[in-house]
Amino acid sequence: MIYTVTFNPSLDYVVQAEHLIPGEINRTTSEAVYPGGKGVNVSVLLLNLGMESTVIGFTAGFTGKALQEMLEEFGMKTEFIPLAQGQTRINVKIHAGEETEINGQGPQITEGALQQLFEKLKILRSGDVLVLAGSIPSTLPENIYEWILMCLKDRNVNVVVDATKDLLLNVLKYHPFLIKPNNHELGEMFQTVLTTEAEIIAHAKKLQEKGARNVLVSMAKDGAVLVTENGEIYKKKPRKGTVVNSVGAGDSMVAGFLAGYLRTGSYERALELGTAAGSATAFQSWLASREEIVKLLDRPCGEYHI
Repeated sequence: MIYTVTFNPSLDYVVQAEHLIPGEINRTTSEAVYPGGKGVNVSVLLLNLGMESTVIGFTAGFTGKALQEMLEEFGMKTEFIPLAQGQTRINVKIHAGEETEINGQGPQITEGALQQLFEKLKILRSGDVLVLAGSIPSTLPENIYEWILMCLKDRNVNVVVDATKDLLLNVLKYHPFLIKPNNHELGEMFQTVLTTEAEIIAHAKKLQEKGARNVLVSMAKDGAVLVTENGEIYKKKPRKGTVVNSVGAGDSMVAGFLAGYLRTGSYERALELGTAAGSATAFQSWLASREEIVKLLDRPCGEYHI
């Protein structure tokens, strides 16, 4: 079973406008509301590829109820922990020539609610997958990812961590199954700027030396490179298309990678499906559908068992 954790999920209010002028009344040309949060995005994309997962996180207020209802209408399994005070945040995504985001803070997560999270994680067993993605809310300990991996270290759970800098570096000693920095984040971890593919691969291997099993490095227009626990190196260029919305593209890559690997056992197929999913989402106003992803695959979809 796959579980995703989103500490601070959201309702994403996505608007399109011809232009955005600060201090003026701006009119939209379209608007939509979607469930948001990195772990939530991974679960939605997995569902689009025919794979079940359970969404774990915290919700509060009427916005939290709306988020849960929206996900359940999609047919998703949720294990949200309700908070007594506050509101699940609303993030505003404005597309007006360029992307502008205004993200809410979210509710305060109490110590009691955090203990409920750890109780839910006790059900994870050998072979399960846990996706930890995104930043840590200010109301939680900065080392919460470490706590979770420490609790799971003897259970043979495949943990995926999509986070930045110290959040990521501090969990490597627990040997996560997959980490996914982008090339800029990878350079920041070693206080350098990586300009060549060879440098990116060399520094990905350094993360393996620190404990990571598989390192997937996204490189925007240059695609992605995967350094596997078996010493293999796979590279994949992105599909060409018009970028409509970059939000969720990285989460889609993680979901596609997991679907590809769990369905085929092949890291090469996993990278191909992950790259196609990330590109397909970037070309849409929201997360890509199965049909939109399949159009970008190099091989017949039957080879990925989706």
